[in-house]
Amino acid sequence: MSEIKKVVLAYSGGLDTSVILKWLQDVYKCEVVTFTADIGQGEELEPARKKALAMGISAENIFIDDLREEFVRDFVFPMFRANAIYEGEYLLGTSIARPLIAKRQIEIANLTGADAVSHGATGKGNDQVRFELGYYALKPDVKVIAPWREWDLLSREKLLAYAEKHGIDITKKKDGGSPYSMDANLLHISYEGQVLEDPAKEPEEDMWLWSVSPEKAPDQAEYLELEYERGDVVAINGVRLSPAQVLAQLNSIGGKHGIGRLDLVENRYVGMKSRGCYETPGGTILLKAHRAIESITLDREVAHLKDELMPRYAKLIYTGYWWAPERKMLQTMIDASQESVSGTVRLKLYKGNVIVVGRDSRKSLFDANIATFEDDGGAYNQADAAGFIKLNALRMRIAAKLGQR
Repeated sequence: MSEIKKVVLAYSGGLDTSVILKWLQDVYKCEVVTFTADIGQGEELEPARKKALAMGISAENIFIDDLREEFVRDFVFPMFRANAIYEGEYLLGTSIARPLIAKRQIEIANLTGADAVSHGATGKGNDQVRFELGYYALKPDVKVIAPWREWDLLSREKLLAYAEKHGIDITKKKDGGSPYSMDANLLHISYEGQVLEDPAKEPEEDMWLWSVSPEKAPDQAEYLELEYERGDVVAINGVRLSPAQVLAQLNSIGGKHGIGRLDLVENRYVGMKSRGCYETPGGTILLKAHRAIESITLDREVAHLKDELMPRYAKLIYTGYWWAPERKMLQTMIDASQESVSGTVRLKLYKGNVIVVGRDSRKSLFDANIATFEDDGGAYNQADAAGFIKLNALRMRIAAKLGQR
């Protein structure tokens, strides 16, 4: 422990990381640098600065960084080019934020001369893996301090008692705060714990913060037009926006229509099953629209190959391998496929549903002259299909004759 001279702590200013800050000072006797990332969680971050100052952290050792644009541009959008979903449903909202936080922590460690980094992830979850794989990929010799794997403060009651003993200010929210363990960023908000630990029980309606229930959504559908350039949305209803602005606006519109709620039991990387609920209104819209624009701009075999590789890509992100060479290799292929993915998609949003009602592109591979049910003027010779079918049926005909013998 005496070997650690300076540590960069991923710090939110909440109960866990405030206790960790004091614990690092007392147990490791080292200088602490705090890093708070603004990735669109919607919380006021300046109180974290004040709390860090009150706990003896010098002003030059407090970093509060606005990473919203980088988060969406360099992490969320590349992931959506792949149409990535984990286990058929999860849009990876927590997973995709961790490599960015790890990256900035390492950058701050290099900037401040720190020899260690620390996080507040528990020893039961995926985040410890995601953070630490990122640390080691970006700074192989960095020392990692994971307090939840070292201390005996393994309950909220013990954390509160430690905070009270050491005079750590834990300001409670006026409404008492949420009983759930939550994580939020521009892509999603997640809920775990409490009643959700019983997968048979329905979540309480007042748990959801970003979306209305589909039953209470407007009775009038809303139409939305998204413009794509090389696989990324660049404009909504004709208005060009930055990546973070795109996602924020889609969250607001989608939440109003009850879009993006998910109740999921997922398989964690560490081996256990976990029940969580998620709100991802903007991401749900993005996934539906992206597949729609790809449907007319991607070659069939390219599209099918992407779909075959997508589960592997999604698993790499879920399990923390964003910085691994295999993810980078897949990303290069995916980004190459998006060169022609430009155009517009028209959507109808109605009571929890995202309905594609139109798609158009100057790079469309859809040829109405060939696809028509009317007279195509000889563009397609239907008689050619007979030989095509017989050749593809040949192996099955041979096997069937063998069986008849």
